[in-house]
Amino acid sequence: MDTLNRLPLLTIVGAIALAGCSSMKTPATAEVASSRTAVEAAASTGAPELAPAEMAAARDKMLRANQALAAKDYRTAQDLAQQAQADAKLAQSKASSAKATEAANKLQEDIRVLREELERANSTMTR
Repeated sequence: MDTLNRLPLLTIVGAIALAGCSSMKTPATAEVASSRTAVEAAASTGAPELAPAEMAAARDKMLRANQALAAKDYRTAQDLAQQAQADAKLAQSKASSAKATEAANKLQEDIRVLREELERANSTMTR
């Protein structure tokens, strides 16, 4: 096969490769945006204080996903963005769990105090 006969084939292969790369940009960009939203949502629930390690991991991966997107490494950007979302959701879940545990503990303490008051009131009435 001479060079002229290969030229259309090379053009087609190049076009397919280029189309494949550009088609990855859109999902990667969407994933990075979703990861940003997930990290912001987790931050608004108190996760930075209640799940600091998970929030740090989510923020780090989101930052690296943005860097990969800027470098046009769309596969890495998409992977890191998905990991950032998972870390943010874990942080948010841990924060919610910590808040629920705190509320349950407070409720238990309130119940204990009420029981003591009832016992005291009942012992006063029986005298």
